[in-house]
Amino acid sequence: MTAVPMSGRDADLDAARLLLSRLGVSPEELLQSPAVRPAVPTFREYLPVVRAAVGAGTLRAYSSYWNRIEEQWGERRMDDVKASDISGLVEFVKANRVLRRNARSGRGTAENLIAALRCAYNHAVADGYLTKDENPALKVPKPRRLPSTRGALADAKLAELNAAAASSGNDPELDALLLRLHTETACRRGGALALRPVDLDEEQCLVRLREKGETERWQPVSPTLMQYLQQHAHERGASGRRDAPTSPTGGGSGTTGGSAASTSRPRRRSSSWPSPLEQPRWSAATPAAAAARVNT
Repeated sequence: MTAVPMSGRDADLDAARLLLSRLGVSPEELLQSPAVRPAVPTFREYLPVVRAAVGAGTLRAYSSYWNRIEEQWGERRMDDVKASDISGLVEFVKANRVLRRNARSGRGTAENLIAALRCAYNHAVADGYLTKDENPALKVPKPRRLPSTRGALADAKLAELNAAAASSGNDPELDALLLRLHTETACRRGGALALRPVDLDEEQCLVRLREKGETERWQPVSPTLMQYLQQHAHERGASGRRDAPTSPTGGGSGTTGGSAASTSRPRRRSSSWPSPLEQPRWSAATPAAAAARVNT
């Protein structure tokens, strides 16, 4: 039996059916009206939505940059911004930034502003206002980070700092213990504030630190520090519950973020080397180097 040759139109229809089948799309779906995309909001309308959707840490890091964006672009729709507009805003914010002693030509300002914009645009994409390809913040590169200028304190200065902490201030015992904890572990302030009795492993001399970005790590400490952390928890009332804050604080007269941050300030008046130390996170470049400095 001789096959009847297909016309060009029939061949096209077969090719279309095959393509639709591979795409998982039925002909009926092609006849349906496309979904209507919601109207793209302005920055002033949408940034409050973003603020309500992010965590406390993100809000603290980006809030000032979102304020700047609202000041400059409050009435602009988010799809009305191009990559060149973002680059121009970066240069404007850099030129009008607060100059600090440790400023590095505004690189941190530029990085944080771009990150704040990316955060806002990522939420807009997730909410269906834009597609990923329409996100202009992804087209602007962040500035390359320069090597850190942080360094370890010399042994003599670290000893002087500890001596000042143990002999002055409102709670020298707590201040000295905080400095010892930071010296041995190089932990952040948040890691010290989140410490609980359940995080103290006396047998292996380990402390569990919960720090930035919801990270957790077990850090070795000296037997001396472990002894004083447990003694501190017992004396300050944290030993009643294993999950009560130790920080090294206890439940009663414990450390708060403000008191931990201010540990260094009275020491400047007691030390002969005033230095811009803002947080008790100085001591050593690495935890291993810090532990090597401390006598058990």
